[in-house]
Amino acid sequence: MSKLPELVIGDLKIYPPIIQGGMGVRISMEKLAVAVANQGAVGTISAAFTSGIKSLLSISDIECLSERELIAHIRKAKTLTQGILAVNIMVALLNYPLLVKTSSNEGIDIIFSGAGLPLNLPKLIKETKTKIVPIVSSARTAEIICKTWIRKYNYVPDAIVLEGPMAGGHLGFSMEDLENEETMPKLEKLLVEVIGVAEKYGKENNKNIPVIPAGGIYDGKDIARMLKLGASGVQLATRFVCTHECDAPDVFKQAYLNAKKEDLIIINSPVGMPGRAIKNEFLEKAKRGEIKFNCFYQCLKTCIPSKSPYCIANALISAADGDLENGFVFAGSNAYRCDKIVSVKELMDELVKEAEEAYT
Repeated sequence: MSKLPELVIGDLKIYPPIIQGGMGVRISMEKLAVAVANQGAVGTISAAFTSGIKSLLSISDIECLSERELIAHIRKAKTLTQGILAVNIMVALLNYPLLVKTSSNEGIDIIFSGAGLPLNLPKLIKETKTKIVPIVSSARTAEIICKTWIRKYNYVPDAIVLEGPMAGGHLGFSMEDLENEETMPKLEKLLVEVIGVAEKYGKENNKNIPVIPAGGIYDGKDIARMLKLGASGVQLATRFVCTHECDAPDVFKQAYLNAKKEDLIIINSPVGMPGRAIKNEFLEKAKRGEIKFNCFYQCLKTCIPSKSPYCIANALISAADGDLENGFVFAGSNAYRCDKIVSVKELMDELVKEAEEAYT
C-alpha cells in the first residue's frame, strides 16, 4: 500500500488530494463543504443562485441579494472548519465580478472558475491571498488562459482543473463530441495534453501548476489511475451528492439512487452549452416545447430568453427545493452506480483506501 501524494496549491497543502466539485444550484453549500474540508480535502461552495429567490427582481437587487447570501455561507463555513474552503463561480453569471470580489474579500482559500473563459480573473482578486484556478476542457483553453493571465496580469494559474466529457452539469464540449461515448475525447489523453501546457508555462515562470482532472472519476482506482498519469489531485462531485451532508434534498439524492445508466442523457441547456442530466418528465416536456418560459432572473450572459425552452435557473432552483416536476437533476456519467447514502467520512475513507491500494 502506497501513501498518495499531497496536493499542493501555492501555500495550501491538501491531503487526501481530493477536491469536492462545486455543484449548483444550492447542492454544494456550507454543510457539504465543511464536512469535506474537515476530512482534509477541499470543500467547495457553489456561488450560483445561493438565495434561490423566485420573483421578478432587478439585476441590481439580485446582485445585492447574491452577495449577502454568499457572504453568509462563507462566514458560516469558516466558523465550522479550519480546513480548506473554495467557491465555484461560473463566468457566465452576470454578477460574476461581484461574486469573485466578495469571495476573495471574505478570505476564501480558492476560487474555481469555469462555464466560460475567466480571462480577467486575476484582476478581480488583487491584494488578496485567494488562489485562482480556471476550469478548462482542453489544452488549447488552458494555453489561452495561461498566455492571457501572464501577458495582462503577470499571473500564473495556481492550478488548473481539467473537466472531461463524462462530468455532470454544463460541459465544455460540442454536442457532436458527446454523442458517442466511444469516440468522445478521453480524459486520460486530455490530461496528458494539459499537463504539457502546465509544465511549459510553469517552467517559464518558475511556478508549479498542479493539474486536477474531473469528470467520470468515481472510485479510488480512478483516482490512482489519474495520479499515475501525472495528475496532482482529482476533483469529484457526483459521489458527494449521495452523502448525508450534501445540501440537496432527499428527493434529489433519490434521483441518483434510482437512475439507470440509460437515464444519464446529454441535453441542450438554455445557457448555450450541452449538459449531462438525469432524464425525467420535465426534460421530456421541455423537448416537446411544453414548458412555459418565465425569465425571473436575467442572470446569465449566454441565455437568450426569447430562444430558450425554459428558465434553467428556475428549473435548478426547483430541483434544489425538491420539486422535480418543475426541474431536473444534473449528474455525472457514473451517477447510476450510486446505491446508498453514506457520510462524507465514510466516502472519503473508502476513496483513500481504494486509491492507496491501487497506487504504486
